[in-house]
Amino acid sequence: MIYIILIILVSLFSLNMGGGNFGASFAAAYGGNIITKRRAQLLFGIFLFLGAVTIGRPVSETLGNRIIPSELIRPDTLVIIFISATLCLLIANIIHVPQSTSLVTVGSILGVGLYYKSIYTSTFQYLVPFWIGLPLLGYGLTYFLGRLVYPPRNKNFWIYEKLVNHRDRLKLFVIIASCYNAFSVGANNVANAVGPLAGAGIVSNILGLVLVAPVFGLGSLVFAGPLKTVSEKIVPIGLFSATIVCFVTGTIMIIASALGVPQSFVMIKVAALFAISGLKNGHRLTFSNPATKKTYLTWLITPIIAVILSYLLTGVKHVFLK
Repeated sequence: MIYIILIILVSLFSLNMGGGNFGASFAAAYGGNIITKRRAQLLFGIFLFLGAVTIGRPVSETLGNRIIPSELIRPDTLVIIFISATLCLLIANIIHVPQSTSLVTVGSILGVGLYYKSIYTSTFQYLVPFWIGLPLLGYGLTYFLGRLVYPPRNKNFWIYEKLVNHRDRLKLFVIIASCYNAFSVGANNVANAVGPLAGAGIVSNILGLVLVAPVFGLGSLVFAGPLKTVSEKIVPIGLFSATIVCFVTGTIMIIASALGVPQSFVMIKVAALFAISGLKNGHRLTFSNPATKKTYLTWLITPIIAVILSYLLTGVKHVFLK
């Protein structure tokens, strides 16, 4: 019975993750009006799967063995982990805010570890600088590259001429860059569901990635609201800025995956979009945007909720099964 519950929870969790990450992956192409939602959903599913099965293993191993001892990750605690993480992501998807699946997953695992007072602190010493630094790097790189174009001036006007003359090619490149983003999501974020399962010995990392990735991809069909939030309400972006955002985000995420860091794709992508918005609209207007404020507040609160909920549910389970 517990395995049936786990299958349901993993499926719901993966669908919720897919919704948020789909919005972040194809916001550039969709916001630039160069691809339909249906085509974006298809491409997202394909390249997500490819990323998961090729380079998704290091992050899965981190989540399954290096946050808390693997002996604490049992079927009963898995239920708690996935309930906590799924509820937090569901809240974010309902209010149409793309959320960090990685931080919510780690928070849910951490809650179990806190209850049993068994956490690998060295892992957090390794991960936290990446969690803070990589979104800032995404913002900084995007701002630097975007500054080459915005605002228009005598020194960079030749770039605009090139863009006008090669607009169709640039549209194709934006789509390719969005697929690159989807690949990077598969390489990192699918492991959020697979890692705990592998840590419990239910499936191997590779088999888990193969099985979960398609379900993750279906999340783009169920939760498409975050796509509209990121692509329209934060900043409508053009083709060149879309290319910059996709290139920066995808590259940072693939590097994180190779290092075994469960990294928030959504946070890096939205930080890059904020950089473009800052260049176009000014930083004051960007960070006073209601959608921006709601995004930051959700990022801050939901991982904390995941930790608390996971901790409390572990305590309840311990009392009833004692």
